[in-house]
Amino acid sequence: MSPKFLRIAVVLGLLSAIGPFAIDMYLPALPSIGADLQAGTAAVQMSLLIFFLSMGFGQIVVGPISDMVGRKLPLYGGLALFMAGGIGSAMAPTIEWLIAFRFLQGLGASAGMAIPRAIVRDLHTGNEAAKLMSLLMLVFSVSPILAPLTGSQIIENFGWRAVFWTVTGAAVLATILLATSLKETRPAEERVGSSFGTALAGYRFLMGDRNFLGLVAIAGFGIASFFVYLSSSSFILIDHYGLSPSVYSVFFSINAVAFIGMSQLTGLLSERFGLKRVVWVAVTGYATTMVVLFAIMATGVDRLDVMAALLFVGYGFLGLVIPTTSVLAMEEHGEIAGTASALMGTLHFAIGALAMGVAGVFFDGTPLPMVAGITLCAVISFALAKVTLGRSREAAEAPAE
Repeated sequence: MSPKFLRIAVVLGLLSAIGPFAIDMYLPALPSIGADLQAGTAAVQMSLLIFFLSMGFGQIVVGPISDMVGRKLPLYGGLALFMAGGIGSAMAPTIEWLIAFRFLQGLGASAGMAIPRAIVRDLHTGNEAAKLMSLLMLVFSVSPILAPLTGSQIIENFGWRAVFWTVTGAAVLATILLATSLKETRPAEERVGSSFGTALAGYRFLMGDRNFLGLVAIAGFGIASFFVYLSSSSFILIDHYGLSPSVYSVFFSINAVAFIGMSQLTGLLSERFGLKRVVWVAVTGYATTMVVLFAIMATGVDRLDVMAALLFVGYGFLGLVIPTTSVLAMEEHGEIAGTASALMGTLHFAIGALAMGVAGVFFDGTPLPMVAGITLCAVISFALAKVTLGRSREAAEAPAE
């Protein structure tokens, strides 16, 4: 791989990681935020849910804007909003103010979620796009490994408000890298004819593309299963199993290692077996693993080591699902890459937020409702893969050129 290829992957990965960094880093602080601001569990979880919603639906607007004015300008605007929301969150006097500033921060993060995928499509298709996407995922996935560990140390030494000052600093660094290390990939001549009208037409077209929607939904329910874990894991592992915030962060990071490690095989496996077959095998493995975990815990087995082992295996399979479905979904939509990426991201986060909301209703402080939610999402993802990709014969088609 050329140095330029790696540099682009690093910059795009860091831009994509800003939003997740603002999630993962403050997860260990959720119980202490509730105590400090005198807020209940549901209200504290709302500060997480509102961030997901604004980060998801903000992409609907920022994606088409990036088709009209280029990729870099909306990224600058998003980073500015993110920094404003981060400063406000750090100074929030009540849970209501925290929720409001988290909404603003999520809007800013939406640019970093939607636009890097469009940039990948601007530059590459097929297996080359899969390689770049997997490298982007490598940098992006540093967040769930380092962010909880860093966050727990910051919280223990400086309090939860320092987390938001830290993520604001990360946004400043991302702005510098954007200015110095990434060129515009949507030249002016390609923006001719792009408008909100063409964006609406593009959304109508994409909403009628069953293949696009199917691939997006496969990944969407896979991501939703992780969102269910995000919203409940700190309460379960810290309050139910008695882990300290630091140990919880290590536990959380182990699952991210599985996700990252497997995602790096995306390019190699797609060249050998084809993108569709990789998706099919990965979704099948993920659903099977989660069903086994649910069956064990439903019989009354409440053991952290069992849950940890099977989640590790399951999230390894999930690491192959996300980059491959993203490349396949964007493959035929290069002319409206920003719009397609925006709709993809919005649907991912809408599905994830819905799953988080439903899981929150059934939350009882024990792991079973969380595991049930993860399993249901995995099974739905498997069913969608079967419909979208067809049976094994179709999923085993030759690799894309």
